[in-house]
Amino acid sequence: MAFDKDNDPVFTRKINAGKRRTYFIDVRTTRGGDYYLTLTESTRRSDGEGYNRHKLFLYKEDFNKFLGGLDEAIKHVKTELMPDYDYEEFDKNYEDEDHIGNDNNPDSSSESDEGEDNASDKSKEEDMSW
Repeated sequence: MAFDKDNDPVFTRKINAGKRRTYFIDVRTTRGGDYYLTLTESTRRSDGEGYNRHKLFLYKEDFNKFLGGLDEAIKHVKTELMPDYDYEEFDKNYEDEDHIGNDNNPDSSSESDEGEDNASDKSKEEDMSW
């Protein structure tokens, strides 16, 4: 895939995690034609005026270490700290809403409507720009 001069994602996964929190996993390209991930947590501000975002950049050389550490931490919580919790409890609520699209789809950008109807006006998108 060629480098996208606007650095738009070439793949996006949107994860709705409640009424006020959404996660985005974006695959982006570097100028050298390499790939990296951005992991974004977006939460609706308590005053209702926009979103707070936290972004993490993850580079290919760290994928395996990061995935291993994340898997280890999740397993520890599930088996040692909270073994009786029903971790599938909320899965059915977001089953069909956990992704936006992929493969060079400009409508699948993480800076889209944050869970609002895709037909919403552009002013909402501009409100969420970084």
